[in-house]
Amino acid sequence: MAAVALNGVKLGTTSQAYLESQPVNDTKVLISDLCRQFYNLGWVSGTGGSITIKVHDESVPKPQQLVIMSPSGVQKERMLPEDMYVLSPTGSVLSSPSPKPYPNKPPKCSDCGPLFMKAYEMCNAGAVIHSHGIESCLVTMINPLSKEFRITHMEMIKGIKGHGYYDELVVPIIENTAYEYELTESLAKAIEAYPKATAVLVRNHGIYVWGDSWISAKTQAECYHYLFDAAIKLNQLGLDWSTPLHGPIHLGSRKHRDISMKAGTVDSDNKYEPARRCIVLDIEGTTTPISFVTDVLFPYARDNVGRHLSATYDDAETKDDIKLLRSQVQDDLEKGVVGAVPIPSDEAGKEEVVGALVANVESMIKADRKITALKQLQGHIWRTGFEKNELKGVVFEDVPEALMKWHDQGIKVYIYSSGSRLAQRLLFGYSNYGDLRKYLSGFLTPQNKKETRSYAEIAESVGVDRPSEVLFVTDVFQEAVAAKAAGLEVIVSIRPGNGPLPDSHGFKTINSFSEI
Repeated sequence: MAAVALNGVKLGTTSQAYLESQPVNDTKVLISDLCRQFYNLGWVSGTGGSITIKVHDESVPKPQQLVIMSPSGVQKERMLPEDMYVLSPTGSVLSSPSPKPYPNKPPKCSDCGPLFMKAYEMCNAGAVIHSHGIESCLVTMINPLSKEFRITHMEMIKGIKGHGYYDELVVPIIENTAYEYELTESLAKAIEAYPKATAVLVRNHGIYVWGDSWISAKTQAECYHYLFDAAIKLNQLGLDWSTPLHGPIHLGSRKHRDISMKAGTVDSDNKYEPARRCIVLDIEGTTTPISFVTDVLFPYARDNVGRHLSATYDDAETKDDIKLLRSQVQDDLEKGVVGAVPIPSDEAGKEEVVGALVANVESMIKADRKITALKQLQGHIWRTGFEKNELKGVVFEDVPEALMKWHDQGIKVYIYSSGSRLAQRLLFGYSNYGDLRKYLSGFLTPQNKKETRSYAEIAESVGVDRPSEVLFVTDVFQEAVAAKAAGLEVIVSIRPGNGPLPDSHGFKTINSFSEI
């Protein structure tokens, strides 16, 4: 292990001073306290389960921090700080607990150790929890063939990093093995395949949850167990936890529905129609006239930047918006981006700062830039507009009926737009046909809508067996080409105001969702 300076003490494999330091001891105490709490929750009964936390120290990068790990095969509710193992950042044991008299077993580092270290390595975690909570076990048995747990429109989803109420939470499921360490490779593959995940379920076994800190890991573990318990109870009631309305499970049983959606159908002309488990919809030119975005939303944001910033200047949300804009403008100035003007410091006064921000935002909107700083601010301005009834989302008249039909058929529908998730939710939540979000399973935002990789990631994130089970509807030829290259089924939307398609483009086209 490379030597690292910690609080003035040079730490190597023989640095006893730091191994006995306050940060290390505090972390040991914390783990023993948490294990008692987790025992009372039923997560670590029968000596099962475990927890590990990195020793937090501001002077040490997280990948180089020491690891404290609970022992294996011991009564978790009776553990003491001196029972803990101290490991190097690479997983080698630096300090072991002393043996205790009979009937205690000889000390042994957690059997979960290799999996914990893999989560630290791949996710830059600050803590990892392994629970045997019965909810995390039973939820993997509801559908023994499923490789994922999915749930949406539940308040506790907001407790999972990177997720909101309307998002679909996806947790990968890996198969159990006779010995815990044998799960390491499967865990690593699941983490790689689901970069947004902060947990992996092990069938008939339990769950691994990680977070940036012990607080994050603990909070998320509690939310996951709540959601699993909710799914189990909803299933017992014959209700579908994976859809926005949580209505009755259609077609008699989930197994029946899963099979029916995977099987293709043959139409009256003896043509094979592919199975569709998910439909992904573009917004502009597909669900919504392009003119609504260009002639209504963008002008509203541009015309109300100054009013919004002045009225909310001291709000935490707006301060964060301004911080992002400052960073973006500074980068633009360094790169010589046309239209970028310096933003004065706060000392110059609100009026001067707001004036410079308005000038930059107007330039960004005019250039139709797809940047986070602009999207975030626009979303907040539009939210005010929708809430004050100054804005109303517009969708084509065939959209609501199609969304209801697909929802009733058990097909999950996602919105895929370069706009922020907030902007997407506002448009469909305050639409000219009422709140349509109840028919949607989630809102997706791309890195680049014209890259094949973006659509391959969609197919992975929505949990289909084959990309061809996803139908993508768009009005943009380049997006259609990229989605087709990723294996998705593609239909091009022909709506009033849409741009022309190339001759011999080769895609099926529609003028209304009723044709799907």
